[in-house]
Order: sequence, then C-alpha cells, then structure tokens
Amino acid sequence: MVGAGERVGLVGPSGAGKSTLLGLANGSVAPTAGSVEVLGHDLAALPPGRARRLRARVGTVHQHLELVGPLRVVHNVNAGRLGTWPAWRSAWSLLRPQGVPEAAAALAEVGLETRLHERTERLSGGQQQRVAVARVLVQRPELVLADEPASALDPVLTDRTMALLTGVAAERGGALVASLHDPALALRHCSRVVGLVDGRVALDAPAGSLSVADLTAFYAGEA
Repeated sequence: MVGAGERVGLVGPSGAGKSTLLGLANGSVAPTAGSVEVLGHDLAALPPGRARRLRARVGTVHQHLELVGPLRVVHNVNAGRLGTWPAWRSAWSLLRPQGVPEAAAALAEVGLETRLHERTERLSGGQQQRVAVARVLVQRPELVLADEPASALDPVLTDRTMALLTGVAAERGGALVASLHDPALALRHCSRVVGLVDGRVALDAPAGSLSVADLTAFYAGEA
C-alpha cells in the first residue's frame, strides 16, 4: 500500500516485476488474479467512463516514453491532458495546438523551452525523456508513476527531474512511485524503498534506514 505523500522507490534486478507493477497501477496491465486499488478504486471494476476519468488522475513516465515521433513536441506534451479534454478539443489541438502557454512552461521546467514546435523524433534520447516528463507536468496528476524516468539524463538533470516529479505529486497531495536502478538516487529522493525479486516484495523499508551499500547488496542478491 502506498499512502498520500509517499515517495516510493522501486528497486530490484531486471525482470523483477517493477514495470509490471507500474502497469497494474495505471491500468495498462490487467491483473490475472486479485485486484489493484488505485486512488481508492478498483480500476478493473469501474465502467469505461469512470475508469477513463480515474486514469486521467494518474500520470506515467513510461520506460519506452510512448511519444509519437513525427508529432511536434507541443502535441506530445499536450497528450498529458487528453484525459480531461473533450474529444473535439483534442482533435482540434492537432491542427491548432491548445494550451500552448502551459506546455511551454512545462518544457521550460525541463530545459526544453526552445523545442516547443520541433518534431519530437529529431530530439536526442535524453531530450525525449524530458518531453515525457513535461507531459506529466501539464497533467498535474494525483499519482505519479515513473519507470526509469532519468535513465538517459546527466546527474544534474536527473536530480532536477526527480524533484519535478516529486513536486507535481505533492502539489495535489498525491504520491510518487518510481522504478530506479541507481541506489543513490532512490535514497536521495524517496522516503521509502520497496525491493522486488521475481514479482514478490523482498524489501520494504524507510529510505533513511538504508545505505547505498545495502541496496547494492540487494541488487546483487546478497541481502
């Protein structure tokens, strides 16, 4: 269970189930058994309209980013608001971008203010990762899920990105759950660390009670 205001770092070796857990939380993966409660609701049990509204309250930075390369950056950022816009506005925005000041402000937060109208596929991998973060910033979700949100960024941008994601979750009294491979990053930005091994929780502790050596040993299977 993740409570309001928590910053949870998911750690564990590749294949441990971190991405699957995040997918269960945002509804992109359906549980094969049991149920998953998100923001007080069983997402799988909701009718389509209510499920769509609930998913609009959950922002995700996907491991593979889920950006549309040929589209301009502004359109990919605005995708964070499609869950709250009516269909006509979403369609019209592809012809004449809507909410441009908000999209530009989010891009400024991640250092891409000059790339608003550039084709997304022309950006570097690290820049595209920042576009995915800006998409969550304009969404203003209550729950932020991030799957390796800074894997292509330098150390300064990594810390900045984690601070932005933590801030947007806190803005609405929500939580951040981030899959991270860097033990030091998890300890710097998370209040709690949950470690997975073969899809099971093998570690659940306050970040303040752990060290980089502890998490390094966990990754190595020595914990």
